[in-house]
Amino acid sequence: MRVMQEELDATVQECGNKDEENRNLSSRLKEVEEERGRLQRTASLQQSQIEKYKSLSEEATRKSEGLQHKLSVLEKELENLKRAQKQASASQSSMEVRLNRALEESERCKMELNKLRQSSKDVASQEHKKLEELKTDNKRLAKQKEELMAAFKKQLKLIDILKRQKMHIEAAKMLSFTEEEFMKALEWGQS
Repeated sequence: MRVMQEELDATVQECGNKDEENRNLSSRLKEVEEERGRLQRTASLQQSQIEKYKSLSEEATRKSEGLQHKLSVLEKELENLKRAQKQASASQSSMEVRLNRALEESERCKMELNKLRQSSKDVASQEHKKLEELKTDNKRLAKQKEELMAAFKKQLKLIDILKRQKMHIEAAKMLSFTEEEFMKALEWGQS
């Protein structure tokens, strides 16, 4: 009986220990349940956040793809613009070379034009001098012509006068002959 009492006491004590352990386990279970509820709420909150972040990530991916596409388009445009700029630069340098050549040609033509103008002025001056000399010569020749015409007219008058004098002399000779003959005839008639 005493052994049984001891076993009973041991069993009661073990039951007490088990009850205590059960209470501890029960409180621990309660804490675990609360913790599980908290964790489930946290998990559901995190799941909703994950869903939200997932949708944001998908949207960001779509935006990134759109931006990537725009970036590739802009890179192509940039390449085209660089090519166009290179072509424009080459064309501009070519135009500048042509412009410089045209300016040099223009300067050369200006210099030639100035030379031609100067030579034209010199020629005009020489022509003017020649013209003045010719006018002077013309006036001198006209004066000489007038003098020659006046001398010619005087010579004609002198010739006319000399002809008249010759006629008068011849007439006088004729008269003198006739007079002599008349005198001879008179003398012959008287004798």
